[in-house]
Amino acid sequence: MRIGTKEFDTKNKTYVMGILNITPDSFSDGGKYNQIDAALRHAEVMIADGAAIIDVGGESTRPGYTKISDEEEIARTAPVIKALRERFDVPVSIDTYKSAVAEAALDAGADLINDIWGLKYDDKMASVIAKSGAACCLMHNRAKADYENFLDDMLKDLGETVVIAEEAGIAEDRIILDPGVGFAKTYENNLEAIHHLELLHSFGYPVLLGTSRKSVIGLTLDLPAAERVEGTLVTTVMAVEKHCAFVRVHDVKENYRAIKMAEAILNGHN
Repeated sequence: MRIGTKEFDTKNKTYVMGILNITPDSFSDGGKYNQIDAALRHAEVMIADGAAIIDVGGESTRPGYTKISDEEEIARTAPVIKALRERFDVPVSIDTYKSAVAEAALDAGADLINDIWGLKYDDKMASVIAKSGAACCLMHNRAKADYENFLDDMLKDLGETVVIAEEAGIAEDRIILDPGVGFAKTYENNLEAIHHLELLHSFGYPVLLGTSRKSVIGLTLDLPAAERVEGTLVTTVMAVEKHCAFVRVHDVKENYRAIKMAEAILNGHN
């Protein structure tokens, strides 16, 4: 799979997407990187630590988050994306579910659209992605955690997202799927989604897992967001075992090392 100028061996490797939140209210690092210089310094560290993609977010999507206008989100993210593209040779992703923000990000140089609503929030998003030729990560989400059979319903929902993408003309080699851990899911649903990641491969697209510092880890270990690294690492190793192509994380160095170790063991075994 090609993202920006880089080729990703999504069938055989797991890559790190480093999280760069340009927000004052994200659940684990809000306000730390909302100045361009600070954001660039943090991106530089993440790249040195092994990040293959930098994912820029301008609106927190933590539980109970405050929605902001398109204009404010663009003002936060577009200058950072432009600066990242000028300084580093690493693909840049925009974490947004709004087509206007996605367009501005693409104009600024973004290579990937990371949509937490799987093309279902903004009916213009699919066409924006299709016309641009950019890659996209499409996440499972819904309004409420109300399921008859969770795994079946999650796959059905993702199937609807895939149909929207296909009908809009998004090429098959542009799509990544994400089970959406932490979004419209109970604690038990989240554990089940991680445990059955292999089910997403039925669609034939690369899979991204995003569990970094999330509540499923906090509830299991009874720890605050800043102390959930070890729990995140366990989910990352499971992602490698389940052949996920990407993990989206805050703590790049630790996750990169965990992936390398897991891949060495699994490849050595084969």
